[in-house]
Amino acid sequence: MSIHNFNASWFDHFIRGCGMTVLILAGSILNPTAASAAPFVPSDNGEVLERLPTPSDAGQRELRRLRAELSKKPNNLDLALRLARRYITIGRTEADPRYYGYAEAALNPWWNLQVPPVEVLVLRAVLAQARHAFDAALADLGLVLDVDPRHAQAWLTRAFVLQVQGRPNEAGESCGRLPSGISPLIAATCRGRVESLSGRAAEGYARLEQALERSPDADKGLRLWALTNLAEIAGWRGDGVAAERHFRNALSLGLSDAYLLGAYADLLLDGDRPAEVRELLAGSIRVDALLLRLTLAETALGDPEAAGHVAALEARFAASRRRGDARHRREEARFTLQLLQRPAEALGLALENWQTQREPADARLVLEAARAAGAPDKAGPVLEWLEETGLEDTRIDALVQRLWEGEV
Repeated sequence: MSIHNFNASWFDHFIRGCGMTVLILAGSILNPTAASAAPFVPSDNGEVLERLPTPSDAGQRELRRLRAELSKKPNNLDLALRLARRYITIGRTEADPRYYGYAEAALNPWWNLQVPPVEVLVLRAVLAQARHAFDAALADLGLVLDVDPRHAQAWLTRAFVLQVQGRPNEAGESCGRLPSGISPLIAATCRGRVESLSGRAAEGYARLEQALERSPDADKGLRLWALTNLAEIAGWRGDGVAAERHFRNALSLGLSDAYLLGAYADLLLDGDRPAEVRELLAGSIRVDALLLRLTLAETALGDPEAAGHVAALEARFAASRRRGDARHRREEARFTLQLLQRPAEALGLALENWQTQREPADARLVLEAARAAGAPDKAGPVLEWLEETGLEDTRIDALVQRLWEGEV
């Protein structure tokens, strides 16, 4: 069996985490005017410009050791792969794309070879999907699977990319190609989510819940991935009580995960519980997706902090547009709709985002913006996709009903 270093430290639960890895602007700042200010030039080469969020002490020691070893042996592929994976882990959990750049730098000697090593191709695909270069990611994964049709990481990553693109049936085929030696919980999480995206939510939920109950010894990272998926599926099915239970169980694991925080915050916002969101996300101002949810909660509460955070987000999204970075359209569209209250502009952004990302959150955003803008005809692509996939989401169903009834 060829599973190729399929370690539980992060690839086991990779595809859930990647959903949030692309939501932050590199170098984001709080000062709302800084995005248009003149660039800062330090007067001393030793001046500290910013301190990056750091992993645990043990993680830092491992990073230092791997960097030191790789500096002595820059062409050691095994060392480079281990370091790149560690960087990607940190980038995912901290929602900080700078670590993806470090990962690419570690793999630089092999990055542009005509035929890179298989494991470099896998990580190149992972980093491509983080940039929303989904077609490039699928192309690299295709090369891997041509060489090794039983490569577990490649099938998992392919399943995730296809889900993000709104192609659940093809994603399910990838889940079905996972090798038999893989953890049953990994296979069940992959299949359960795909089933829930293609009209079989009850089946997918039951499959995943049973697999989790039968895996009491699974590592925390994998349990967090499975619990987050269970919570989202429960939310789609309209079972807020079960969704909250799963989210709280995931939080109790004590792992840093920005995606989990954002997903739970959304459940609380839907339940009109902004005070709990403010408490949950207190201090979460670096990650744009979390700052957005914190600001929504602050606005609902009349918190004076909201105005400054709105200005900060507006500056960040403007800076992203100047860079030609389209990875943050979902958050920008939601910000424009719910905080700036510009529905027509938000609809344009939501439809632009729909061209690359087609997950339930993206569908919901288009429907909300089309309804608010009084342009139900613009929601046609999403309605067709819903018909095609059979997605079950009670919140989306209610939006579609109101859209057809012309309710504003």
